Parts: sequence; structure tokens; C-alpha cells
Amino acid sequence: MNISIKLCEHIRERIIPQYVNFDKAHRIDHVEKVIEESMKLALHYEVNSAMVYTIAAYHDLGLCEGREFHHIVSGKILFADETLWQWFTDDQMLQMKEAIEDHRASNKQAPRSIYGKIVAEADRIIDPEITLRRTVQYGLSHYPEMDKEHQYERFRKHLADKYAEGGYLKLWIPQSDNAGRLAELRQLITNEERIRRVFDQLYEEESILPKIRNL
Repeated sequence: MNISIKLCEHIRERIIPQYVNFDKAHRIDHVEKVIEESMKLALHYEVNSAMVYTIAAYHDLGLCEGREFHHIVSGKILFADETLWQWFTDDQMLQMKEAIEDHRASNKQAPRSIYGKIVAEADRIIDPEITLRRTVQYGLSHYPEMDKEHQYERFRKHLADKYAEGGYLKLWIPQSDNAGRLAELRQLITNEERIRRVFDQLYEEESILPKIRNL
């Protein structure tokens, strides 16, 4: 990998720590995983590894202004970071900004470049256990007024809208492991009895047990 040590230091010291302030599903472990997956996927293409690394690091910074337009805000944050201009050209900065704008799973259009496809695919991180837990975490964090049954309804609707057959999630990189994991997840969410048991366990772990530990 041809990535400047100074660039890595900037991202490790100034960018990644910002994720500590986001919801549980988008904290430092998330961005580090997206970076790791992005770099693995990049090995299959002739791409600039420093760009791949930077895109992954900045991709969710826009959550500081809310989730709805976080992909747009994240791109603006990257483009406004004057420190980055010492390592990248104007065209590269624009391409990275566009890749971040294109990474959101609900976008109807395909990413405009391979860089957008890489970060979008890496951001999926389809692992049934992680995906289901983060869905519960998101509901508890953003809709604390909901009781357990309403949380379950939201949980089921999100899974159906995003991951079920015909859902809005799109996969872009054939070399990723996501296709097999998505099939596994789809099989799980169609089993009503099993998915309810999983939800009940995750809901208890994410809402009740943390309160007990804080007593």
C-alpha cells in the first residue's frame, strides 16, 4: 500500500476519534471495520489505496448533523479538510467526495466510480449477528420513547425494507462475502419464531442489562 504515514496519522488522530460521539452502530469499531473491508476489496482493482483508505475513514462523519443527509455532509467535510489537499489532487478530492455521497445503502443509483462501490460494499458489512444487533441498537438510540413491541415492529420493518428480497440494499462488488451473508440473513428474517427470539435476546442485552450494570 502506498499511503503516506502523515496521512495515516492525520486520520488516526483527527478523524477516527470523532466516531466516538455517534450511536452504537457507527462508532470507532464500525469505521475501522469499513476501512479494513475497503482495503481488502481494493486489492481486486487498480485503485489508489490512499483514496480508498481516506474515503472509508470519512464516510460517516456527517452523522454529526443527523442521519438523513449524513452521506452528503460527510462528503462536504472531506472536501473542506484542507489538510488532505497536500496528498490529493483536485480531481481526486472531488472523486472521494462523490464516493462518500454515493455510499448510502438507500441510494437508488449505482455509485459513480469504483471508489463509491468499494466503500458502499464495505459499509454493508452483512453479518447476521452484527446487523441484527445494530438494528436493535439504532432503534433504542433514536426512538427511546418506543416500548418493546413498537421497537420490534420497527426492527422487522427495517429488516424487510432493507435486506429482504426486493429490499433497497444493493451489492456492488462480486468479490465480497456479502452475497452469501445476505442469503443467510434473509433465511433468518423469514423465520418469524426465530427472529422474535433473537430480537428478545438482543433487546434484553441492549436495554435492560446495561441499566443493571450501572446500578
